[in-house]
Amino acid sequence: MTPDTGTQLNLKQLLDYLQTAYPNFHFLYGNRFKFRYPDQISLENPENSAIPLEFFALQTLHELGHALCKHKDYTIDISRLKIECEAWETAKTAYEKLPENLKNTLKWDENYVEDSLDTYRDWLHTRSKCKKCGLTRFQTEDGEWHCPRCENFT
Repeated sequence: MTPDTGTQLNLKQLLDYLQTAYPNFHFLYGNRFKFRYPDQISLENPENSAIPLEFFALQTLHELGHALCKHKDYTIDISRLKIECEAWETAKTAYEKLPENLKNTLKWDENYVEDSLDTYRDWLHTRSKCKKCGLTRFQTEDGEWHCPRCENFT
């Protein structure tokens, strides 16, 4: 997908705005979108990104959401889904605070958010399924998964 000049300009405006509005965070280009605690927000280079430009801004706000929530890591897998939901909720709040000229061109897409969260829901479902019997397992605080059938809990 070849970006048009207007979209590139809006992304540049978005990044300029975010760097000014959130000076405690460092935005830089990397191989993928990610937040590294405490203050580094890596963005895919839009010229090499597989993410369509219309979602680049949302993904950027999502990583900002992780930063604003001060997410570090997680110990159990359900916590991963929780922090992803929190990051998207915070991203939406950040989106709502954008100047009108940016909000008018960089639209919030709830379907994109839900599709993104679905990848974590699917991941969690797959991890929770027992490979021996197919029953849903549970995870203890130490991160270990247990099957009530295969481990003969009584």
